[in-house]
Amino acid sequence: MTDVSIAAPNPGFEAPGPRDFQLRDVFFGNQLLLTKAALLLVLAAVIVFAFLYLTARKKALVPSKGQYLGEQAYDFVRTGIARDSIGDHDFAKYVPLLVTMFFFILVNNSFGLIPLLQFSPFSIAGFAYGLAGMVWIIYNAIGVQRHGLLGYLKLQCVPSGVPAWILPLLIPLEFMSNFLIRPVTLSLRLFANMFAGHLLLLLFATGGEYLLIHATGPTVLLKTAGVMSFVMGVAVGFLELIVAILQAYVFTLLTAQYISGSLAAEH
Repeated sequence: MTDVSIAAPNPGFEAPGPRDFQLRDVFFGNQLLLTKAALLLVLAAVIVFAFLYLTARKKALVPSKGQYLGEQAYDFVRTGIARDSIGDHDFAKYVPLLVTMFFFILVNNSFGLIPLLQFSPFSIAGFAYGLAGMVWIIYNAIGVQRHGLLGYLKLQCVPSGVPAWILPLLIPLEFMSNFLIRPVTLSLRLFANMFAGHLLLLLFATGGEYLLIHATGPTVLLKTAGVMSFVMGVAVGFLELIVAILQAYVFTLLTAQYISGSLAAEH
């Protein structure tokens, strides 16, 4: 009998999807205690604290390069976001919150581009919802403290200068917009951009690997497509860096604007 060796069948390319965002627990193999995403959140908090502390501790009259970098980064959020959005009178007390939020989101978003880490925690919807929920509590608490509960509800739900006959239509719409839709859109914008970016990076990386190693067919064509897939992955990586910075800026800017709206005298 002639011994005929049979090659294992090609399993085909399995495209990345939502299952790739279901991370296993670091210790127990499930998602109940501590996943990689949760550890990255802690790591981001440590990095942000270390950066701000180390660049601000000396306070030299002639700043070092590190101090200058920290001061410019701090002033970008302080002046460009906090003061411009909230106003000269009230902005100062909210600068620490906005500075921390901007750099915390930026570092977490950037993790998706760092080798070995290669994952942004905010590509998981629950973390984005949690951050947006915290913002929702903060700006509503500020409004209630400033205007009182009834005064704040009136500020947010009753537009000034509109005819009384249209208020029954506008009040529910304003309530939904200011209290229900804001936190949803705030979180979804951050989550969707990070999710899509990570999915594209996975697609080009795994697709390129499959075309170069596993795919069967015209060799030259497949190898060329595999190389191009990796090139596109690098290009998407640079685009993702821009998106990471932009989403940190937009989230922080909207937070400042919501706080400003809670402090305003009238709607």
